[in-house]
Amino acid sequence: MEYGFKKYTPAQVLTGHLKLGGSNPAGERIDVNSSYFTRGEKPWIPVMGEFHFNRYNREKWPMELRKMKAGGITAVSTYLLWIYHEETEGEFDFTGDNDIRAFVEECEKAGLEMVLRIGPWAHGECRNGGFPDWLLQKPFPLRCNNEEYLKLVRIWYGRIAEEVKGLFYKDGGCIVAVQLENEFVNDAKHLAKLKELAIECGMEAPIFTVTGWNSANGARIPVDEVVPVFGGYPEAPWENHQNALAPSVHYFFNRMRNDSAIGADQIASREADGWQLPYERYPFATCELGGGIEVTHHRRPIIRPMDIYALSLVKLGDGNNLPGYYMYHGGTNKLGKHSTFQESKATGYPNDYPILSYDFQTALSEYGEARDQYGMLNMLHMFLREYQEKFAPMGAVDALQEVDREDTDSLRYGMRTDGKSGFVFVNHYQRLTKLSDVKGAVLKALDVTFPAIDVCGEVSFFMPFHMELCEKVVLRYATAQPLTRKDNTWFFLEIPGIPARYQFERKAENGAWEETESYTVKAGLDSGFTQEGIRIVTLTWDQARFLRKLKGEIYIGDHCNLYEGEEGLLPVEEGCFKAWQWKDAHFKSFETGHLYEAPTVREEPVEDAPFVPEYVEELCIGGARRLTWKKLTVTGEEGFVVIEDACDVSQIYANGELIADNYYYGKPWRVPAALLSGKECYLVMSEMKDDFYREF
Repeated sequence: MEYGFKKYTPAQVLTGHLKLGGSNPAGERIDVNSSYFTRGEKPWIPVMGEFHFNRYNREKWPMELRKMKAGGITAVSTYLLWIYHEETEGEFDFTGDNDIRAFVEECEKAGLEMVLRIGPWAHGECRNGGFPDWLLQKPFPLRCNNEEYLKLVRIWYGRIAEEVKGLFYKDGGCIVAVQLENEFVNDAKHLAKLKELAIECGMEAPIFTVTGWNSANGARIPVDEVVPVFGGYPEAPWENHQNALAPSVHYFFNRMRNDSAIGADQIASREADGWQLPYERYPFATCELGGGIEVTHHRRPIIRPMDIYALSLVKLGDGNNLPGYYMYHGGTNKLGKHSTFQESKATGYPNDYPILSYDFQTALSEYGEARDQYGMLNMLHMFLREYQEKFAPMGAVDALQEVDREDTDSLRYGMRTDGKSGFVFVNHYQRLTKLSDVKGAVLKALDVTFPAIDVCGEVSFFMPFHMELCEKVVLRYATAQPLTRKDNTWFFLEIPGIPARYQFERKAENGAWEETESYTVKAGLDSGFTQEGIRIVTLTWDQARFLRKLKGEIYIGDHCNLYEGEEGLLPVEEGCFKAWQWKDAHFKSFETGHLYEAPTVREEPVEDAPFVPEYVEELCIGGARRLTWKKLTVTGEEGFVVIEDACDVSQIYANGELIADNYYYGKPWRVPAALLSGKECYLVMSEMKDDFYREF
């Protein structure tokens, strides 16, 4: 069956209408038009990953930031959680793990940009949305243009500005964007005032953003003053029920930006009064593509790597020109002087979250481990980095055959093009839903007809047409996915279940392009062939997800994730690994890593509770539960202690202090041995009841 597209009509690109943009001391300029971002007057696609500095040990910031960069992240976004910094009114703390200046400086050292999310209200599953308790006790309304509230915001913004002075893009620093508030939907005047206050305090960046979602027609924003950014998650654990959700709309090519499901616990339905966010004035940008999802006590989904990869790929096909992941790196909540810092029903929210764990099932875990989506997302990020100047201006075009939410048989596809070249996107994945195989699918994009392909199993991919590889070499089409390049070599991914076929074209004397040689390639490290001086290497799925471009060089880890550490090229995983480097037109093997000795762990059942848990209320959410105790004796500080016990909530106390907790969701709990080694450790677990949504 043939699958075509609606007519491509170039969108009018508006420029100069947004009160944004700015230059650095070197004269480079960042700007925003209605379709994409520019840097140095060239189309630019930042790739943003959320990482909360004060939910992590500052000694490990450099290593974790380097891991993020190796995964294709170019900009780090982070909340300034007010309660972390001013738990007691008038007593600010920007020291230790709260040192935002040190964090920004580490981002700059790692070669990463920074996006400051300054609130004042942030959410982030933090107590009071990040507001300190004392602020909630004030006798005036918050999150509005009340003068008493604004006086406190001015002080808060002023302290942030003081800490990061001189680190903004205009100063030659790496802070390129500032986000105002979060999930704020109905007061454009207040958002405009917050921008005014931020600039008055010295926080001026070329890009100001706000979250753009709402339950109806998008958030009310000060038009042309900020860029609305959007999101989409594979699940919604904040939904206040224990039933399976309907198939997510995020796995369909529908060009949807606004998502009323995000923040549904905070955003109420509102009467329509004619407001419509003018999407056509802004590029499609995201700040909360789900890099994973946190578990709540009442909803505990298992996030699979394809949940994340397919969602991100679909949004690219829909026109996304700023992939922004929430979260990209997990972390651990701190314990406050007066309270714990997690969101809970006790603080008026509909969700209970772990006291400490903010793992989020995301690309890099709470303790820095790489999950499979880490490498899979990098396959997209490498392409964007390499091809952004041509890809960013390409508009999204709808498929001729529309697919509704309940359809599990039809092909889901989309296209991005500039009218001459482009990419066809196909998503054959729906979370928790089996899709029917599509055999003999013939995709037709502009004047190019792809050979018939069978789309089977769980796959999500894109294929190029009229793709210029160099001035003399144009790829008419490929049934393979482009990854990155080095010099005259392009690396592609063999799409699972689809033979990698390449058809080239050349310019005839009359100026027309005509087909030339075609190649069908078996993927592998030695799969290279040459066309007019351009070499094409086709990698398998497993090879591609461990492909890295680090300091301009191409590496592949043998089932290990490589990054550029302080001591050179290192694997994220513990141990010694084989790897390959592309050199002299071949992959040459080498070894990396270090000898690793797994920790020893002894578990001993404890009949009588050794003490009353300090945070017993977390163990008894929803009512009293039977508790089971174990004593843990751990020797060795490398690697992880794996706890597989099925329970409701588990906590580990080391020398009497709570150091880790977990809501069981069907996956083994992995805790760094270094947290436990040489300490008197007790594991306490509460009994599981049938009072939460589960996928195990």
